[in-house]
Parts: sequence; structure tokens; C-alpha cells
Amino acid sequence: MTATVPQIHRPAYGVAWMLLAGMCFVALNALVKYVGQTLPSSQAGFLRYLLGLVFVLPAFGQVSRARFVPRIWGLFAVRGVVHTGAVLCWFYAMTQITVAEVVAMNYLTPIYVMLGAAIFLGERFSSRRMAAVVFAFAGVLIILRPGVRELQNGHLAMVFAAIFLGISYLIAKRLATETTAAVVVSIMSITVTIGLLPVAMWVWVPPTLSELAWLLLVAFFATLGHYSMSRAFAEAPVSVTQPVTFLQIIWAATMGAVLFAEPVDIWVVLGAGIIMAAVSYITWRETILKRRVTPNPNEPKT
Repeated sequence: MTATVPQIHRPAYGVAWMLLAGMCFVALNALVKYVGQTLPSSQAGFLRYLLGLVFVLPAFGQVSRARFVPRIWGLFAVRGVVHTGAVLCWFYAMTQITVAEVVAMNYLTPIYVMLGAAIFLGERFSSRRMAAVVFAFAGVLIILRPGVRELQNGHLAMVFAAIFLGISYLIAKRLATETTAAVVVSIMSITVTIGLLPVAMWVWVPPTLSELAWLLLVAFFATLGHYSMSRAFAEAPVSVTQPVTFLQIIWAATMGAVLFAEPVDIWVVLGAGIIMAAVSYITWRETILKRRVTPNPNEPKT
């Protein structure tokens, strides 16, 4: 009988990888905001994904050999449409509101994933989860402060971006049971590039070599950020790495102030903190429950 090898967790490595992922995503936000000042947001999104295909080329062989039933191809197509909407909203939001606001409101995505899993996948929705949702949306109200300040189109766009991303991640969760992560990411990159093409053509402005270079850098940071996040999840439990992501709002606020002269809004930081506390609590709680229901392979059998 083959012995079960216990999974080794290295929290320090997990935290380090998640720190790198956070830095990549904040750099990604800043670069998108910078390029968005000279190019239409939809065109910038298209070029980011087109150039990003370079980084998923190694997986194209797996994609060409993939054999899926029509229902799975349908899921890939739906995800492409939804993720295209998310990219359009996110790139537009980056040109309209501060980097810190974009990062803060993006923290809602795990909440939408949790709600979607309960509604569409039949996952249990406990009172603790409901409390986390309530606190998360309270954090959003603190960020937006409707009635106290004028809301911009960028705020609404970011709300929809987080919703679309949540739907995209739910579909990806289902597709992950059918094929490898490399195939899922590659097909998403292809479908989103195709989906963004007609919108980009509608507002096309000839890009300069400098702008193309910046967008290639955007694609690099996006790819490295997702890779680093995956490594973080492999090295340590999510309950260890998730709280580290809150540092992104600090870096985003600092970068926005230094590079784009954006005022640091303490209400945005406070709201983001409340959202992240709710997400971190749910993450910690789910980890505890998983430990209770998963048998320990080293435990003696009776």
C-alpha cells in the first residue's frame, strides 16, 4: 500500500508570493491608468490581451488537442463574453476613478463568487456567510458614500466589473474540473481578445511604439501576478495568504498619490479594510470547516 504524503505548508513562502502578486497587480493598475490617458480604454484592454497571448503560447498545444463536449465549449464561450464585459468595465473605471478606489472595490469579487456559488452551485449559505456579505457591502457604502458625494460612472463600472469577474471565476471553477488551468487560462485569453476586437475597432487610435511597450508590460505584470498568486495558494493555506492582499490598498493609495496626484481618501481605506476583514473571516472559517470534515491521513485507523 502506498503511503499518503502529507501536504507541506510553507507560510513564509506563501506570504512572499502573495506580496509579489500584490505588487504586480498594483503596478498593473498604475500602468493601465497611465496608458488610459492616451488610448481609449476598450482599445487598451484589447491590446493588453492581444499582447498577453505571447505569455500563454506554451499552452496552445494543449488547447489544440482538447476535446470537449458542446456544453463545455458553451461554458468557455459564456466565460469569454462575461470576462470581456469585466475587462471593458475595469479598464474604463481605471480612467475615471482613483487607483485606490478600483483596488478597494475589486475586493468585492470574492463576495460575489460566494453568493453565486450559493445561488447557482447549491453551496451552503450559513448565517456567518450572510454576516460577512452584510459587512462587505457596508464597506462598499463607506467607499461610495452615496448622498454625501457625487458618484461617477467609474464607480458604477467597477461594481459591474467585480460582478462580471465573480461570474467568470465561478465558470472557471466548473471548467477546472474538466481540464488543466493552462487550458482554461489560454482559452479565456483567446475568447476575450476576440470579444474585445470589435469594440476596440470602433474607437481605434493608432498606438505608438511606446504605448505598445507599456501594454506589453501590463500583460507581463498581469501574467506574473496570477502566477505568483497561484504559487502562494500552493505554498500556504488561503487563510494565511488572503489578509496579505489588504496591503494592495495601501500601495495603491500611495502610488496614486505619488504618480497621479490622487488625494488619499481615508474612507476608501476604511471601507476596503471592512471588506477585506469580511473576506478574510470567511476564508478563515471555511479553512476551519474543511479541516473538520477532511480526515487526517496520519491519524491511526481503528
